[in-house]
Amino acid sequence: MNVLVCVTKTPDTTAKIGFVEQNTRFDQNGVQFIMNPYDEWYALVRALELKEAQGGKVTLISVGLADCDQVIRKGLAIGADEAVRIDMDPADSFQVASEIAAYARSGEFDLIMTGKESIESNGSEVGAMIAELMDWPFLSYASKMEMVGSTATVDLEIEGGEETVQVNTPFVISAAKGLAEQRIPNMRGIMMAKTKPLQVLPGSGAAARSSIVGYSLPKEKASVHLVDPERMDELVRLLKEEAKVL
Repeated sequence: MNVLVCVTKTPDTTAKIGFVEQNTRFDQNGVQFIMNPYDEWYALVRALELKEAQGGKVTLISVGLADCDQVIRKGLAIGADEAVRIDMDPADSFQVASEIAAYARSGEFDLIMTGKESIESNGSEVGAMIAELMDWPFLSYASKMEMVGSTATVDLEIEGGEETVQVNTPFVISAAKGLAEQRIPNMRGIMMAKTKPLQVLPGSGAAARSSIVGYSLPKEKASVHLVDPERMDELVRLLKEEAKVL
């Protein structure tokens, strides 16, 4: 089972978010980046489990500049066999998907896995775009996947419930919570990651289809209004006149 796992860097969840250049660019100064949790905890780990059960190879791919290498090396430390970085600063999801699809066509992959979304943009776009460009089936928001030979049985999160489908390889799947359990790289894995191949390739020249016009922060939440428990009439008045829930 040869699996291509798509990974990206995202700001740490505790990072302070700000914008520069008239709110058209994310301010990366002082921001610590991590591997996107959906890519790491679910897509990558499930790919490793498939390799351990059926043999094969797990390859990481990321589209980005050299500052992505640390994130990629973590994936190698967790257990991936090799990695590829497409050396470019992508402008949108279509450009990322096009570069990944261009590389995937050059290999013999049974499966392409992504996280269901990146935590900083929540777009959920790249996996579907890769599938369209590859002309492969796409399964989104997978919470469970069992493989028997080349046939996968997959549980998918859908509106109001869950759906179970079967599909034969090759296909693209986006991983949601539940698909696997997080793995922590050990010292042996960290040392081995330094010697595993990380190939840097130029972009194929795919053009972006969209551009960022501007960013804005959400409105600050209103302060909490404390009501004396002895003044239930005041609580009722606030619920009726201000919250308008009565």
